[in-house]
Amino acid sequence: MGRYIGPVCRLCRREGIKLMLKGARCETAKCAMERQWRNRPPGMHAWRKRKGGDYEVRLREKQKVKRYYGVLERQFTLYFRMAERTKANTGEALLQLLERRLDNVVYKLGFAPSHRAARACIAHGHIHVNGRRVNRPSLLVQQGDKVTVKASDRSRNFIRQALGEGGPAVQAWLQLDAQHLEGTVAALPTREDVQIPVEEQLIIEMCSR
Repeated sequence: MGRYIGPVCRLCRREGIKLMLKGARCETAKCAMERQWRNRPPGMHAWRKRKGGDYEVRLREKQKVKRYYGVLERQFTLYFRMAERTKANTGEALLQLLERRLDNVVYKLGFAPSHRAARACIAHGHIHVNGRRVNRPSLLVQQGDKVTVKASDRSRNFIRQALGEGGPAVQAWLQLDAQHLEGTVAALPTREDVQIPVEEQLIIEMCSR
């Protein structure tokens, strides 16, 4: 499984927005985007101001979404092909598929402080779906699925610690039972559930070339 192992703050600086890649730290003054001398794009020539062309504008939208959800190019292309085959709007279908990823659900339930931590949590066997252990962060959840925590003190203490640190508010398409450490997919996500500003039409124009 391919994954990005470099510094993540430079990804936020490149896209110019907070991608919440370090969880609660991104809400503090330690965030690179909060420091005036570091909130520019990475690189030695970042001080040079230049106008981006149409290709760069579309590329930045695609990279922003990829980096927020933690997927690489090949996997993103597969999601785009899946969205193309649906009868719904391709851009909205693409974002809904990304929202349905198990690591995104674990993050939005508050079981992990970031998408990266959610992927590690799933890969280490702390998460069960419908009573079965799942170690694939890319699993697409369905309406009615129940996401629970492994019945061990180590797993439950890890999740309780994450819940205690706080996180994004649980959205309407998810239901959380914090006492029993259980989440339910009450409905499929909609376009309004995407928490980063993105123009999906630019992504479709980029990927359709």
